[in-house]
Amino acid sequence: MLGAKYTYPGKAFFNAVILVPLILPPFVGAVGMQALMGREGAINALLGTHFDFFGEAKFWGVVLVNALHLYPVIYLNATASIANLDPALEEAADNLGAGPWRRFFRITLPLIRPGLFAGATIVLIFALTEVGTPLAFGYTRVTPVQIFTGLRSVESSAEPYALTVVMLVLALSIYAIGKFVFGRAGHAMYSKASRAGGERALPGRWPWVVTGGFLLVTLLAVAPHFGVILTALSAPAQWYATVLPTSWTLSNFEQALAHPDAFGSIVNSIKLAGASVILNTFFGLLVAYVIVRTRVRGRAILDALCMLPLAVPGLVLAFGYVAMTLRWPFREGQPLDFISVFGQNPNPIPLLIVVYAVRRLPYVVRATVSGLEQTSGELEEAAMNLGASRFTAVRKVIVPLIAANLIAGGLLAFSFAMLAVSEPLVMAQSQADYPITSAIFGFLNRLGDGPNIASAMGVWCMALLAVTLIGASLLLGKKMGSIFRV
Repeated sequence: MLGAKYTYPGKAFFNAVILVPLILPPFVGAVGMQALMGREGAINALLGTHFDFFGEAKFWGVVLVNALHLYPVIYLNATASIANLDPALEEAADNLGAGPWRRFFRITLPLIRPGLFAGATIVLIFALTEVGTPLAFGYTRVTPVQIFTGLRSVESSAEPYALTVVMLVLALSIYAIGKFVFGRAGHAMYSKASRAGGERALPGRWPWVVTGGFLLVTLLAVAPHFGVILTALSAPAQWYATVLPTSWTLSNFEQALAHPDAFGSIVNSIKLAGASVILNTFFGLLVAYVIVRTRVRGRAILDALCMLPLAVPGLVLAFGYVAMTLRWPFREGQPLDFISVFGQNPNPIPLLIVVYAVRRLPYVVRATVSGLEQTSGELEEAAMNLGASRFTAVRKVIVPLIAANLIAGGLLAFSFAMLAVSEPLVMAQSQADYPITSAIFGFLNRLGDGPNIASAMGVWCMALLAVTLIGASLLLGKKMGSIFRV
């Protein structure tokens, strides 16, 4: 509410850095938080204490890292919802004598409730199915970790399958409740905002209070990133019980690019993400066109199905493909011998491309739908009236007009595919097939310089995702929040 409707010092800066928490895989951020808040971390060294917050309360460590990583999703949804409100509604309530709190709880909150629950649903499902962060903290009492460790016995035990079904049912139930119970129960406006609501200045000292609040949240959100950067810049075993590393080096960044395992994983990630984006662009444009430009029956169902991958955990989807290569009916007659996850010569690449594409399709579809809704269909009809086929009209008229939306959706799909965690941890069992996140996880478990190289790889990931997210944000503007809406 404050970020969308009021002005305050530093607003442009805070709007620019709101996406920063998303530019780092949460399990890499866990390494940074441990370096800062561990028993021999920087904060204990500064305060002269020895409380191991993440050793004695690993549960809250996982909660904190996931909360800092995912809160922009709810913020983006809330901002997008508030931007669509007609200010005349609040002005009418104000004219009738309603105070600011009454207007908020009786007018604004009911109208933005669908957006809030849409973001909350995504956050809850993502946090519920996150496997990397609990593994980084050594916290095994969560279902995703138990499914991951159960892969070793997947051919002889039914327990991983049962846990996967439980997680799938729970995730879909959360999705259904958030979308159809809370997300649809809000009051609906008869029309979109009739005019844009101007930003207002806060009275007295409130602008600086708001700035201080945003600054505090931002510092907390980027704390894992600072921890990762400092770990990447420190020499091995040279940041221990001190506020800052005692020895600095850039060799970790060189190793993060030159080490055979690291370089191979970067190449694998680029190939996997690139191939999945090509699939997503084709199918995303096709689906978005059917949803917006046609009157085909079942368009709403198609739209919901395209958003469903946001509700289906990546861990569950990956485990399903693993089971597909092991069990009937696909193993009968050996029809899928050219793809496999386990065995002497595994080849999970085709399956990983499909999983990456399915999981990131919603970003491309939603961005393309947004572009088509803002593009008049009369332009396409004019081209067809002049003799162009529908395919030619779409290719030469519509696609250039929505190119920014296609690029934005493709950038998001590429960046999030590059930093996928659950899918590669489950499906890429051979080191030769590791994408970048699997390689980072492998380095984290290596003694000596492993955590430093892993952090340097995390910094490269941050740089990549920062560029793509900033680019997508500039292209989509306030429509960015709709990308994360189920």
